[in-house]
Amino acid sequence: MRAAWISTVDNIDWPSKPGLSDKQMKSEMITILDNLRSNNLNTVIFQIRPTADAYYKSTKEPASHWITGTQGVAPGFDPLQLMIDEAGKRGMNVHVWLNPYRVQKDTVKEVLAKTHLYFKKPELFLTYGKSRYFNPGYKETRDFVASVVGEIVRKYDIQAVHMDDYFYPYKIAGQEFPDEKAFAKEPRQFKDKDDWRRDNVDLIIKQIRDTIIANKPEVEFGISPFGVWRNKDKDADGSNTVAGQTNYDDLYANILKWQKENWIDYITPQLYWHIGFDRANFEVLAKWWATHKYGANVYVGHGDYKISTTAKEPEWKSPDQIVKQIEMIRTMPLIDGSMHFTASTFLKKGDTLRNPLIQKPYKYIALTPEANRIIRLKPQPPTNAFIVKKGEKAVLSWKAEMYDKKYVIYKFPKGKITDFSNPTNIYYVTSETKLEVANPDLENYVYAVSALSQTQTESVPIEFSTK
Repeated sequence: MRAAWISTVDNIDWPSKPGLSDKQMKSEMITILDNLRSNNLNTVIFQIRPTADAYYKSTKEPASHWITGTQGVAPGFDPLQLMIDEAGKRGMNVHVWLNPYRVQKDTVKEVLAKTHLYFKKPELFLTYGKSRYFNPGYKETRDFVASVVGEIVRKYDIQAVHMDDYFYPYKIAGQEFPDEKAFAKEPRQFKDKDDWRRDNVDLIIKQIRDTIIANKPEVEFGISPFGVWRNKDKDADGSNTVAGQTNYDDLYANILKWQKENWIDYITPQLYWHIGFDRANFEVLAKWWATHKYGANVYVGHGDYKISTTAKEPEWKSPDQIVKQIEMIRTMPLIDGSMHFTASTFLKKGDTLRNPLIQKPYKYIALTPEANRIIRLKPQPPTNAFIVKKGEKAVLSWKAEMYDKKYVIYKFPKGKITDFSNPTNIYYVTSETKLEVANPDLENYVYAVSALSQTQTESVPIEFSTK
């Protein structure tokens, strides 16, 4: 796995600001995807519901105000569908990133559309600090969020549903989260509020998992938690860290339970600290999560955004830290790849980040791993694979078959079609059924194509014939 998060909250990555023209927004998206492709990344984690709003065509929630500047006013195109189409052309998968509870980052600004659920059912919401949230304590909240997920999974050809570390919000010193009414109304069997809060999150995770399976069992469900589950001083099974807040104790997210219960397919802990950091050492945490995977795929979340020549910590003054982290986790066979925060970092850093990556760990194109817990869809091999020479170029074309979603084009020296598992032989990956190749050198090279299904399962490859 080589993924990048594309953040939309506060216009971190896309679009660069609200109110751009459709043409400008589309151009920015293409620029981001071309840039990620040039770094040999293979997956985007696209934030489509940052604050109970939509970067897609929703019947349940209004279009995000971070797109056009006004919540409820949609652009003239479907951002998620465009992302799926354009990422696919470049051989990249799309995971849709949703925030389950956050509704409004700053209640001082009146941004909610009058059609928002907040105005129809204000009893489902609460304010903590300057932000507004769904109340996690109500069954109606869980049912609504699960229905949002169900609509997305049914309507869009995505690989995964993704949630990050924002379950219950990070604690504010001296302020209690205001869920007393919900606890009194729907306590279930709980006496301890912390246990009840954890159960609230358990219930929504399980319900989302069930919703995905009921609609498209081949779609994965992944969680990207804060990097520390629990500190060792609180739990013998915790990590050797001294994090100020943790998933279990402060965000009420019992990640290990979800992994043990098979409720999630992958886990991406946000390990945004450097190797050797005393309070939360990257190496210590990578090893801890690797040995606590319980059958889920494990991808490491890297803090590329910290790279700066003016960084206070010398370890982040160059991209060397990211390269070292990737090389380190590759020595850990239980870790399945990386996700990088955030996509705009790759744009801003340009060759400063790209060159170290493509010279070392990302030199060749890679295919994303299959998830361990989903039913695999076995694609049929493509058919009618032909090469047509056109001057100095050639057009490779083929016909799609059942369960084909993307295609892997291989290039071999003539007479040496050998190892399809070796990434050095991958020429390109795309969702298209044709590819133009410059300088194909058909006298010395042969080409082959295989299909990838929704579950990243690969077909038998077939060789191209020359027309």
